[in-house]
Amino acid sequence: MAADGLTTVASSFAPKETMDRLEAEIAAKGLTLFARIDHSAGAAEVGLTLRPTVLFIFGNAKGGTPLMQAAQTAGIDLPLKVLVWQDDKGVTQVSYNDPAWIAKRHGAENDQVVNALTGALHAIVQKATMPQ
Repeated sequence: MAADGLTTVASSFAPKETMDRLEAEIAAKGLTLFARIDHSAGAAEVGLTLRPTVLFIFGNAKGGTPLMQAAQTAGIDLPLKVLVWQDDKGVTQVSYNDPAWIAKRHGAENDQVVNALTGALHAIVQKATMPQ
């Protein structure tokens, strides 16, 4: 069952290459990568195993602030986050929250901002997951 507002795209690449491509595309778009959280490394530190699972947190104030101006609680879902993970079949997946879902969740309807965030996020994920 898919979670509300969650978009998942299969990548044509292995986890590391997908992550490298995602990070490169974030930089190419002029966005700030605030954090790269390696959940599988964290699991390994406590003696547990987890298939590759890395969370990227990125964005810029120009993109997210208008949603927070409409509803400051949107700050719990911003900056944007993308999770790169490997499923039980070995396929690399990329998941993210749909900006329209974030806006709706917080009552921060702003079509212009939502459309810009959606377009940018979609383009970044497509570049990271699909051969060019």
